[in-house]
Amino acid sequence: MAASTATFKNTATRLSLAMERTNQWVFSQEIPTDLIVEVGGASFNLHKFMLVAKSNYIRKLVLDKKDGTELERIDLSDIPGGAEIFEKTAKFCYGVNFEITVHNVAALRCASEYLQMNDKYCDGNLAGRTEDFLAQVALTSLSGALVVLKSCENLLPLAEDLNIIQRCVDVTTTKACNEANFPSRSPPNWWTEELSILDICFFGKVITSMKGRGAKGLTIASAIITYTERSLPDLVRDHSGSNAIKQESSSIRVQQRELLESIVALLPPDKAVFPISFMCYLLRTAIFLGASNSCKVELEKRISSILEHVTVDDLLITSYTYDGEKLFDLESVRRIIAGFVDKEKNVAVFNGGDFKEVCSAATQRVGKTVDAYLGEIAVHSELSISKFNGIANLVPKAARKVDDDLYRAIDIYLKAHPNLDEIEREKVCSVMDPLKLSYDARLHASQNKRLPVQIVLHALYYDQLKIRSGVDDRKAPDAISTRNQLQADVSLAKENEALRTELLKMKMYITDIQKGGSINTQGTTSAATKGPKKQTKFFSSMSKTLGKFNPFKHGSKDTSHIDDIGVDLTKPRRRRFSIS
Repeated sequence: MAASTATFKNTATRLSLAMERTNQWVFSQEIPTDLIVEVGGASFNLHKFMLVAKSNYIRKLVLDKKDGTELERIDLSDIPGGAEIFEKTAKFCYGVNFEITVHNVAALRCASEYLQMNDKYCDGNLAGRTEDFLAQVALTSLSGALVVLKSCENLLPLAEDLNIIQRCVDVTTTKACNEANFPSRSPPNWWTEELSILDICFFGKVITSMKGRGAKGLTIASAIITYTERSLPDLVRDHSGSNAIKQESSSIRVQQRELLESIVALLPPDKAVFPISFMCYLLRTAIFLGASNSCKVELEKRISSILEHVTVDDLLITSYTYDGEKLFDLESVRRIIAGFVDKEKNVAVFNGGDFKEVCSAATQRVGKTVDAYLGEIAVHSELSISKFNGIANLVPKAARKVDDDLYRAIDIYLKAHPNLDEIEREKVCSVMDPLKLSYDARLHASQNKRLPVQIVLHALYYDQLKIRSGVDDRKAPDAISTRNQLQADVSLAKENEALRTELLKMKMYITDIQKGGSINTQGTTSAATKGPKKQTKFFSSMSKTLGKFNPFKHGSKDTSHIDDIGVDLTKPRRRRFSIS
């Protein structure tokens, strides 16, 4: 409100000064004035014949008076440029000298068109004078063209119809591209600062024209970054706790949102030309201002495409509010990581690789960054287990050579959420592979009371396995070979259990045969006649079955060729099978 009042006072002061100056050179004439021209809040006492000599528009107004009375007052409030520009056109009509500059030439050209002060009506008229100035002075330099273009913001649509805007855009584009390729002064990107004075509409025209001329992506990106930082300084820079941001009105927020969406629409197709930190700032601003989904999705896709260059601070930019104390919706971060992983997976499939077994160096870098990022956001009590695990599980298992960073994030989360029960803590730890922890991490985990018992046992088991195998446990573990060894131990245990079962069945069968010895002679004779054949078939079958479980079948202790008759089956030797 105060700014509007000050602007109104300044305008009123300029109008009163303009009328005072006009009265000075008009009243110097000996002939009294006969026409009052009203422009907004200003009134000019002028002579008809002086105006009619240069302006065909005013001549028509005077001649079209049909009631026979003299025209004494006309209203020109809608003249381009307002009262200040009309004062200069009136001076031109009176032959009074005034200065044409890059700041007023566009308005004077539009006013001359409005008043029909062209060379067709009078030689050497105002329209011709302004056109000469545009061609010979204003549009010969980048700065001049930009000032003229800036002045056209309040001269629409007439400035567009007169082709002033397009001529300014063409000159600006040519000069800017030349400066980008062959800088004429330092700093080399000085021209981007010049472009930042424009309205987003005219800035967009310049960027579109530069794209059409084949400007490099880096050149376009440099201009857009400078313009964004100038247009949204409190939003695209790190101003934690800025009161200005908190106190902005809804109308200003709407303007900023429209400005941001227009900037995003101007981004060149090449996604790698922008620093990822700048894109993260844009995304945070889009989330804060409530930008459209299409705007946010476009930014997320651009960040995903260059995520291998991301840092923890970059991801945190998109995650926190401007006061740095509250988490945004983490869905944007989740979609960014998921998009990157999908891209890497498609590349691996195209190259004929197995994404589950081997990951690219870029994926490994991103995995390490994501684990560090989880450690930063884990301290927040509002972070749920599902969101924590959802982000952690996006990184492929093969992307983590060791899980130390992930273990650190899990430990921080458990410390920040002390009220979790055993099942919930197991759920948090489920994203980690205990076999991929380093020696120091395993040592810490084995003594960590916050971890569930299952994870501690895994860490202890791994150390015991290393000790038993005689391998230096301080060396980096080979998780794949360890897991294979574990699977082999489990398989052996299952085979041992199956062997026990078969031996038990054999013992029961022999016992039944022995009990059958007390049967009558006829039955015994009959059994003796049929028994050996049946018994031989059974032992042969059992021999084949046991052969499958014989751990020495292919070694020097192969006993599969021994006859079944020579074996004492009544008291089979008990053998202890253990994986400990």
